Amino acid sequence: MKIERFEDNEYWQVAREVCRGVYALAASSGLGKAFSNKDQIIGSSGSIMNNISKSLGGGTNREFIRFLQYAQRSSSEIHSQLYSCLDQRYCIMDQFDSLYAQANLNRNKIGAFINYLS
Repeated sequence: MKIERFEDNEYWQVAREVCRGVYALAASSGLGKAFSNKDQIIGSSGSIMNNISKSLGGGTNREFIRFLQYAQRSSSEIHSQLYSCLDQRYCIMDQFDSLYAQANLNRNKIGAFINYLS
C-alpha cells in the first residue's frame, strides 16, 4: 500500500482531531492565560501531525519509523499535559477523558503501524 498524501493516512486524520480538540480546550478555558502550559500542549498536538507528515516525506524505512516514534511520543506527552490541565482545572473530567482517549487511539494506531513496518 502506497500512501500518496499524508492527509489520506488514518493516523494523521486522528492526530488532526487531537489537535483540533486541544485548540478547542485552550480556547474555551483558562488555559489561554497559562501561556507555557498552553504552548506546550498545543505544540505537542501539532508535533504529532507534523512528524507523521515528515515520516511520509521520503527517506529510508528507518527514518520513516523514527518520525513515527516522535509522533507517538508526542501523543504520550499530551497524556501528561492533560493531567496538568485537569489538576489546574483548565478542563473537566469529560474533556480530559475525550482528549486522552483520542491521543491514546492515535498513539496505538501509530504503534501498530511501526510494528507492521518493523
